[in-house]
Amino acid sequence: MTTISTYLRFNGNCESAFLFYKKVFGGDFQHLGRFSEMPPQEGMPPIPDADKDKVMHVTLPIGGDAVLMGSDTMAPYNADFNAGNNFSISIHSDSKEEAERLFTALSDQGKIIMPMNQTFWGSYFGMCTDQYAISWMINVDVNTL
Repeated sequence: MTTISTYLRFNGNCESAFLFYKKVFGGDFQHLGRFSEMPPQEGMPPIPDADKDKVMHVTLPIGGDAVLMGSDTMAPYNADFNAGNNFSISIHSDSKEEAERLFTALSDQGKIIMPMNQTFWGSYFGMCTDQYAISWMINVDVNTL
């Protein structure tokens, strides 16, 4: 089954925002990880010290199947941050084939930000912007396949 969630990006205040959302919606974070927890990646520069305590990913269930997710931006990407347009639609698929199909269709005439690939957190994941400038994140939890 494919589900959709909202993914919010922040410029250094993700933790504060999600503590607020936690108070509003109740519940507990399923996950809260910081950039300092990210292992070194080939071809990627080291995490700047100023970004190490920022939120790399947070997940807050807000009722039923609805999940609110978010992260801070890192220094190299701050210039592209635009409050009010700082969200993506996150699709969670139950198969790599469906994820590939969705990613290929959504990125057609758009822009691939991160090609579909296996990640260090155990997902098959990619990011793109469609031809209408909507940001998409496609995810398959390969640990459950």
